[in-house]
Amino acid sequence: MAQELVIALVAVLCAAALYVASAARVIRQYERGVVLRLGRLREDVRRPGFTMVVPGIDRLRKVNMQIVTMPVPAQDGITRDNVTVRVDAVIYFKVVDPTNAVIAVEDYRFAVSQMAQTSLRSIIGKSDLDDLLSNREKLNQGLEVMIDSPAVSWGVQIDRVEIKDVSLPETMKRSMARQAEADRERRARVINADAELQASKKLAQAAGEMSAQPAALQLRLLQTVVAVAAEKNSTLVLPFPVELLRFLERAQQQPSPDPEARETATGHDGDAPPAPPARLAVPPSPAASEQPFAHH
Repeated sequence: MAQELVIALVAVLCAAALYVASAARVIRQYERGVVLRLGRLREDVRRPGFTMVVPGIDRLRKVNMQIVTMPVPAQDGITRDNVTVRVDAVIYFKVVDPTNAVIAVEDYRFAVSQMAQTSLRSIIGKSDLDDLLSNREKLNQGLEVMIDSPAVSWGVQIDRVEIKDVSLPETMKRSMARQAEADRERRARVINADAELQASKKLAQAAGEMSAQPAALQLRLLQTVVAVAAEKNSTLVLPFPVELLRFLERAQQQPSPDPEARETATGHDGDAPPAPPARLAVPPSPAASEQPFAHH
């Protein structure tokens, strides 16, 4: 009799251990548990830790509450300005209501992925190429709003949507490169023209100063000669002074003496008078270029 009781007790203990093993569940910290009993939803959401379910009657669904990073496949589309592009993106979302994530939608990950693809194609068709390349923040916000609107009823919250890459045709890349090169060339020419204008104003001021002091032009010429002479492999060409040319021109334009003065100068017998003592001709200085030739 005692042996039968021991056997029965052991059998009960084994059955209890088997029941506990089949009913025990462990929910991780980043998960929540949704229980369906005989196909009906239980109101209480199981928290992280150890929990029990009725084997064969209850069915536990674990929902991940972490932020999910999902790449959106590249989508081909035509922009509003008729340019064919290929755009891909990445979406960040998380489950905020595990009950709706299990009940309201069959597979919330697949639903979010499909919604992201259709929204991305819609954004491509509504935007210009310049917006896709330079104004991505506004497009990201538009994508987030378009995806988040239906995802709220699924218990999913969209954290962020980012356009990752925009692929352009090779012909469009070459056209954009030519446009950028032309724009840079235009800016370079404008800068050069502005520099020439400023330099011309400064040169006009320098010319005004040098016209008041002719010696300054000679000093500037000497400075240029010194600067050029530093190069050993250069040929130096000195310009002929303009003041000397003016002096020679005035000397040629002086009138010749009349015959009576010539006879008086030569004497009655035709003999030439004695020659005067030699006179030293001093070339005019730059400051006195307009004065007559000086005799000492």
